[in-house]
Amino acid sequence: MMNKEKSSIWIDASIATVWQAITDEEQLSQWYAPGSTWKIPKLEAGEKITFTLMPNAQNQLSEELPMMLTIQQVLPNREFSFYLEVPETLIAIVLKEEQNGTTATFNMSGYEASLTNLKALVEEKNIPKF
Repeated sequence: MMNKEKSSIWIDASIATVWQAITDEEQLSQWYAPGSTWKIPKLEAGEKITFTLMPNAQNQLSEELPMMLTIQQVLPNREFSFYLEVPETLIAIVLKEEQNGTTATFNMSGYEASLTNLKALVEEKNIPKF
């Protein structure tokens, strides 16, 4: 089992507030690939999520890219994880109470920008509307 690098950030907010931000469709679209849309009909293991990646400067897409995700685990205030259908990649976001705040960790590297957005979203309490 290879030990992959993880992306992590500390947020000055309660775990319940951060949980809301990582599981709420509208909040997700503001920090995770901002502008992309999420449809989460039911927050339960085995349920499908439709994630539509919008073209932006980072991804060089020419058109919207809808992806089907499958929820793997929902542990309130602890873990939200889902599979990308192709390729079978598990993305897990784990929360932990630390230093009167919450540490959010992705199970892989490369999510630093998203986590910075998440921190700004949660700590600002009022997201600038673009």
